[in-house]
Amino acid sequence: MDTKSRRNSAEFGDGLEDRLEPLESLDLKTVDDLDQMLAQMAKTSFTGRRLGEAAEVLTEMVSDPDCQVVATFSGAMTVAKMGLVICDMIDWGWLDVIISTGALMAHGFVEAAGMVHFKHENRLDDVALYRRGYNRVYDTLELEKNLDRTERIISEILDRMDQSKPFGSEIFCRELGQWLVEHTDQPGILRNAYLKGIPVYVPAFTDSELALDMATWMVSRVMAGDAEISVNQAFKQVSGSFNPFLDLMSYSQRVLEAKRVGIFTIGGGVPRNWAQQVSPFLEILQERCDRSLPLRKFHYGVRICPEPVHWGGLSGCTYSEGISWGKFVAPQEGGRFAEVLCDATVAWPFLVKAVRQRLDKTAKRGG
Repeated sequence: MDTKSRRNSAEFGDGLEDRLEPLESLDLKTVDDLDQMLAQMAKTSFTGRRLGEAAEVLTEMVSDPDCQVVATFSGAMTVAKMGLVICDMIDWGWLDVIISTGALMAHGFVEAAGMVHFKHENRLDDVALYRRGYNRVYDTLELEKNLDRTERIISEILDRMDQSKPFGSEIFCRELGQWLVEHTDQPGILRNAYLKGIPVYVPAFTDSELALDMATWMVSRVMAGDAEISVNQAFKQVSGSFNPFLDLMSYSQRVLEAKRVGIFTIGGGVPRNWAQQVSPFLEILQERCDRSLPLRKFHYGVRICPEPVHWGGLSGCTYSEGISWGKFVAPQEGGRFAEVLCDATVAWPFLVKAVRQRLDKTAKRGG
């Protein structure tokens, strides 16, 4: 018998001596609310455990008075009717900076301005939808009439802005928020962010309906001054004051002034990358500009995204991978992170409601 392959059972561990954390079965009979549900799920397995751990990290992140929370949003979350979840997080003081896709802000503006999205009916195929002016986003419809009305509002806002001064998406989103405050009394992401003084950045701004409306306004101004000019000729004469580097500098300054930073991410894409690249940017500035800077890495992180890591894209990359880029504080140095691989429309509302209940209980206890 080959005795070299045998293990000595006397050396087997019992789990506790290696400081392993024991798990517990989910007991629904003892659960009265979502806080208790996620607290128990943190002691189970698979995605349930990840969601329970996310509640723990999010609670600590939004409760840390020295932490500036950066929220990044991608995907069709406003079309999916998740906009009020963001509004609640704004109103509760959980978010200090918002970074988003332009599409998410555009569809959110549509809703906040009083327009309606509709459920897609399978009896209407995509050819019929196009003919009727119904733009499909998976199982939801955005009306072309909504976008036409939004374009008129955008033109009105641009007309009143001082075009002699450069501006980025932060300033433009603030103008949209101000318009909503002046014309509506309903919650909306840009409206609530404006009232709370929270900046909203759209780093890939030209990839959005908002940018197409702005571009249409710019081309129209050129053509208004020359009745004979063609659209193609007008393209070559368009000039504007939009400067995306103003956003980068504004955001970097806010991060520099924070004692700690945390990140809350729905999806991935450009908003997530743009938010996280601030850490390497500050490090590059220090090294290449020969200036001493307080480097900032994200101390907390909560991410909800169904993208798997093995595709190799940023949307699915782990916080651990980000540590190699100098973007995050390593767990052994105090960093706390949670990643939930799930459809955000399922996991996100449960997470936010559970954390709200947990904080309310703590406040009642005077903790």
